[in-house]
Amino acid sequence: MMKSLIILGSTGSIGVQALEAAEKNGFRITALAARGNISLLEAQARKFKPEIAAVFDKSAADDLKLRLGDTDVKVLSGEEGVCAAAEHSGDIVLNAVVGIAGLKPTLSAIRAGKTVALANKETLVAGGEIVNRLLSEKKTRLLPVDSEHSAIFQSLEGAPDGSLRKILLTASGGPFFGKKKSELENVTAKEALRHPNWSMGAKITVDSATLMNKGLEVIEAVRLFGVSPDDIEVLIHRQSILHSAAELSDGAVIAQLGTPDMRLPIQYALTYPDRAENAFERLSLTEIGTLTFEKPDTETFRCLPICIEAIKRGGLAPAAVNGANEEAVRLFLEGRIKFLQIADFAEKALLSAHNKKEITLEDVLLADSQARRAVRESVL
Repeated sequence: MMKSLIILGSTGSIGVQALEAAEKNGFRITALAARGNISLLEAQARKFKPEIAAVFDKSAADDLKLRLGDTDVKVLSGEEGVCAAAEHSGDIVLNAVVGIAGLKPTLSAIRAGKTVALANKETLVAGGEIVNRLLSEKKTRLLPVDSEHSAIFQSLEGAPDGSLRKILLTASGGPFFGKKKSELENVTAKEALRHPNWSMGAKITVDSATLMNKGLEVIEAVRLFGVSPDDIEVLIHRQSILHSAAELSDGAVIAQLGTPDMRLPIQYALTYPDRAENAFERLSLTEIGTLTFEKPDTETFRCLPICIEAIKRGGLAPAAVNGANEEAVRLFLEGRIKFLQIADFAEKALLSAHNKKEITLEDVLLADSQARRAVRESVL
């Protein structure tokens, strides 16, 4: 039977590539949602003919409704509209929304019994305890789309339960690899957005430059694979060929390698457990020649150890650090704070985060908003 698919964040890099994979593999698109780029969303709606198109911003949704007035596509708006799209009929929900805004739609999809292909790491960083409880209750599953977590997931296929000893999580090192604090004092947003290997959105590219992205991925890996933060080793791997690996109890290390191309993990999440044919560039190890691995510089790139400490503390610490980082990255991209201040704000959020035994969605959202407000008020 033809699989049906809902894509949240359809106008971003992951969403666009997911639509390409869906088209090549014969998926039916039942709903789309986006935060912006209404022209592209209109084109996607006309091409794929979903039943629903949702937009976070109401005025943008009104614009889309006018544009699609000659079609049968129902246009919804606001967070409620995006959550309704996530609950709509469909086998898989691919969530590629950027930031904490992806949390509620993920929960909506799980409540509706959907399989969730997750490219929104903030869902698990901020609300992982809530997400995992709901996944267990609804007896549905989450499939990772991030290249690193997809690599770990693939490496563990067929491994006996309880045999995972350690996760080897790779990082490219971003555009500032090898630099010291003194060299990063006055770097610009333009410089931070020059990622050496991957083409990504602005927020995740800055996170890669600070190593915050890798810190968030450590938290995500803890939530996804049920390991301790002490069982995750971060490796700087400049070539971005070995996407991550799993060390098993007998000492065997199983890894997934490939070119730095998000299309493969996206397609695998959509077609799982099958592997579909594709025309993606094949990896030639002789052309690559050398793979290198180094320890991260956690003194210069402090966001990584801040995130590791946040997941060790647990509770609301990850949500607070994530919220502070999102706000700080926004201000950095606007030229209002310096690059190194991003880590400063993340650390302040970590130190001020409250803890609770069992957190709720309201707790997470409050911790997020308080952390953001603290960042904003510091630069007024």
